[in-house]
Formats: sequence, C-alpha cells, structure tokens
Amino acid sequence: MTTSNTGDATGHPTGNSGAPRPAADTAVRAELARLRDSIDNIDAAVVHMLAERFKCTQQVGHLKAAHQLPPADPSREAQQIARLRRLAENAKLDPAFAEKLLNFIIAEVIRHHESIADGTGQPTGATGE
Repeated sequence: MTTSNTGDATGHPTGNSGAPRPAADTAVRAELARLRDSIDNIDAAVVHMLAERFKCTQQVGHLKAAHQLPPADPSREAQQIARLRRLAENAKLDPAFAEKLLNFIIAEVIRHHESIADGTGQPTGATGE
C-alpha cells in the first residue's frame, strides 16, 4: 500500500508518514478566511459603487425624459464598452467578461430610463434615492 500526501480519511492533509498536519490545516484555514474577508469587502464596495452609479444614471434618465431624449445612446454605450475593455486589459481582467458586465448594467440603465420616460417611475425592483 502506498502512502498519499493528499489527506487522510477525514480529508485532513497528511505528510509522508500519514499523520495529520494540523498546523498546515490551521494555516490554510486562516489564509482562506483572510482571503474571503477581502472578497467580502470588495463585494461590498462593488455594491456601493453600483448604487452610486445608478443614482447618477437615474439623474441622467430624468434629464433625458425632461428634454425628450431617447433612453438609449448607442454611441455613448459603444464608447463606454471600448473604454471598459481597455481598462480591463490594463487590469489583467478578461475584456469579454468586462464587456458582458457593462452590457448587463447598460441594459438595466436603459430599462430605468424607459420607465422614467414613460412616466411609470422606476422599474419593478428598483429602489429610490
């Protein structure tokens, strides 16, 4: 029978002797917790940044409606997508992912602008200021 370095029957890491390595397990769990705390903080920041962005786009929607401008602006959207793709590339983030994310956000913004323009207010599920 060969001894494995991958873990014991309970999934705990083991050395060549087959004995559990609790110090390594504790260190790994601590590092996972630290990284997950950072991820949680980043997620919170993303949500807050999106909320601020949508506050601005709501104001844009009201301006557009007041001046009978169309809810969508394909030229601006194309510029934003190109800009975001460049930012993503510089940040070593997949530009296709960044574009998908922005397209999702733009679609939601347009939906809000359409609701504002047709006088129904905010779309279902949207929150006020």
